[in-house]
Amino acid sequence: MKTASKEITAMSLVKAALEKAHQHQDEYHIFTFLNDANAIKKAAEIDEKIKNGQPVGRLAGVPYALKDNFLSPEGETTASAHILEGFTSPITATAVKKLEEEGAIMIGRTNLDAFAHGSSTENSYFGPTKNSKDLTRVAGGSSGGSAVAVALDIVEFATGTDTGGSIRQPASFNGVYGLKPTYGTVSRYGVVAMASSTDCVGFFAKDPADLDLLMQITSGQDANDLTTLPDFYNSDTSGFDDPVKKIGIVKDFDNDAVAPAVRKALQDKIAELKANGHEIVELSMPALKYALAAYYIIVPAEVASNLSRHDGIRYGFRSEDAGSLQDLYGHTRNEGFMPENKRRIMIGNFVLSSGFYDAYYLKAAKARTLIIEEYDQAFEKCDFILTPVSPNPAFKLGEKVDDPVAMYLEDMMSVSLNLAGVPGLAIPVGQTEDGLDLGLQLVGPRRSDAALLKFAAEMGRQSSSGSTADDADIMGGND
Repeated sequence: MKTASKEITAMSLVKAALEKAHQHQDEYHIFTFLNDANAIKKAAEIDEKIKNGQPVGRLAGVPYALKDNFLSPEGETTASAHILEGFTSPITATAVKKLEEEGAIMIGRTNLDAFAHGSSTENSYFGPTKNSKDLTRVAGGSSGGSAVAVALDIVEFATGTDTGGSIRQPASFNGVYGLKPTYGTVSRYGVVAMASSTDCVGFFAKDPADLDLLMQITSGQDANDLTTLPDFYNSDTSGFDDPVKKIGIVKDFDNDAVAPAVRKALQDKIAELKANGHEIVELSMPALKYALAAYYIIVPAEVASNLSRHDGIRYGFRSEDAGSLQDLYGHTRNEGFMPENKRRIMIGNFVLSSGFYDAYYLKAAKARTLIIEEYDQAFEKCDFILTPVSPNPAFKLGEKVDDPVAMYLEDMMSVSLNLAGVPGLAIPVGQTEDGLDLGLQLVGPRRSDAALLKFAAEMGRQSSSGSTADDADIMGGND
């Protein structure tokens, strides 16, 4: 990762990033806010420290993009939702604080599906972000803006959140790496909540070494987030030491719902792994067929609870068309939420309601337990699992936006990781004949995040189309 030094100033890095951001903004609609003045001010401060020989952090002067559901006083935190328009946060998210203590400079907030509800960034109040390779196609979601910011080389890394695939799918659609860590590895404090039992903070970058550095910086326990784990990431250097890995392939995902280009990418990667001496293990994980249904019961239930705090009273948008307190609540939420937000609130309230809790939510929770057990059993047979991220390459803008079920089916291969709490890494594996990016996801056992990145770097070296990051960078420090 290129950091500021006596030879390369933070000012030059930040100005170059801002210039690219402004250049691409109208065409791709990546950002909801550009942080020109503050970013330039921070760059000047870092350059002054370097000039005076003062210590600077491991990310000194590195421009980055912040998904617009991370709280920070810089710019409005809207989560791309009308109901949060005008909200400036009094606090800073833990992950943002850790990054900026190391000298990273936020140049802008990136677009997302409102409240991270979506798989295409078309559910943003501010309009969709467009795919980095084809302006007629989606960027993926919900972290579409972050993925495109990295894909277009505006920034070297961007933050994201992943509740059911919201980092991995846009990373796959835009040809970059996207990491969803083990649940609880990175603090969620200061991140606008979607579903608290599946939300994960992660990152986009061009190679695994950069992701490793970001994880070294941001992982660890946080008193403000009681779901965070002790810092296993920086204490685990084993990396699954045997150079020959057992890679599981889930036969339940090999079906006609998967596009031919995606199936071919998986088959080609399997052949490459075999050629490089790794062992392929076929896995049967029948409970995964329940993952999507379980996810779209459990997550909307948590969404309904988390979104109940947005009422127009304390912050954000407030409807002017209200004659009573009850009207104020109703009109504000009706005008402030996007259709997909309302859909998930209604589903969530339904499955939690009297008479339906046992029929839906309780059964989904039991299915989740089966999925967790299947992953545990699978990792007794293999080191990692390789699957598609999504059944299709990036689809056309508007193609699925009016068909919620078709949109939800895009998550069929990604949501089980969030239900089980295991880490997943989207890796770029080439392009379709039409030039659309393709990605696969590498899945590891809980707390294997460092080993996952180390193996991804090895795969990249061995692949003619992948990254060339060195293993030495992955566990032995970075520039």
